[in-house]
Amino acid sequence: MVTSMAPRVESLASSGIQSIPKEYIRPQEELTSIGNVFEEEKKEEGPQVPTIDLKEIDSEDREVRERCRQELKKAATEWGVMHLVNHGISDELMERVKKAGQKFFELSVEEKEKYANDQALGKIQGYGSKLANNASGQLEWEDYFFHLVYPEDKRDLSIWPQTPSDYTEVTSEYARQLRVLASKILSALSLCLGLEEGRLEKEVGGLEELLLQMKINYYPKCPQPELALGVEAHTDVSALTFILHNMVPGLQLFYEGKWITAKCVPNSIIMHIGDTVEILSNGKYKSILHRGLVNKEKVRISWAVFCEPPKEKIILKPLPETVSETEPPLFPPRTFAQHIHHKLFRKTQDGLSN
Repeated sequence: MVTSMAPRVESLASSGIQSIPKEYIRPQEELTSIGNVFEEEKKEEGPQVPTIDLKEIDSEDREVRERCRQELKKAATEWGVMHLVNHGISDELMERVKKAGQKFFELSVEEKEKYANDQALGKIQGYGSKLANNASGQLEWEDYFFHLVYPEDKRDLSIWPQTPSDYTEVTSEYARQLRVLASKILSALSLCLGLEEGRLEKEVGGLEELLLQMKINYYPKCPQPELALGVEAHTDVSALTFILHNMVPGLQLFYEGKWITAKCVPNSIIMHIGDTVEILSNGKYKSILHRGLVNKEKVRISWAVFCEPPKEKIILKPLPETVSETEPPLFPPRTFAQHIHHKLFRKTQDGLSN
């Protein structure tokens, strides 16, 4: 028996529907906070996501270098998310990555289905749409393409898009450069906790084991954007997440009790501190709650790369140096797999109790 899968959101969006199916409509308590993302992005008053200039992070001048690190630390401590500029990855490479991903999503749905994943069989890499994984049966207004991009010996190139022809080349190069940037960030964050430079990197798996997983999120135009979300509110389980996007606003952060819309900053990479680093730092660095809005006028695409520790090999818990009598451990020891399971289980329980 063939189980029929939910239609791709892109197919729904292009079918000419005027109202969205009920499984995409958010619960009433969420709807009051969903506004027009273009209006939200224009707002100048109130807190703004910090922009961190990394140009001087390796400066010869100790004072200059330290100032840059302290700004990074402040953003990681207060927000857990930031726009990185002068991050060392060329505008040209970022544009090529975006163009390649966009070209894949411009293929027909039938063509993209050749790359479909099969979550029921545990095949999570490939082209997909969100399956309802919580008790409310809620769906998100997005399709995506998900694949491991680094380390290179762990990739499965057979499921990477063949079209456009330079997809593998540019995505591989971007992953290599992002891996260098991840090391740089983890070093600075280690030093700012008073740890030796390589400590956080070692604790998340080092060069051999830290996995970079890319998820290209494709958010079609939505006829009722005030009722839907592209991605529901969550924190990232990763150590760090790096995001490119096609300059259409959508990312919102839950900061000091309000949803703040991230501005579109040219040539920047958005970086989130994930749960993994929050746990290791005993909550000193924040993993912020965030979500994605959709809109009627423009397709939004984002390229998120999640830097994840190996699922079973490492026990995640606050590092001894971050714990004291006045600051007891805030998190119980868990493997990365247990942490993911705990979050999904808790979400299901929340869904059942609503």
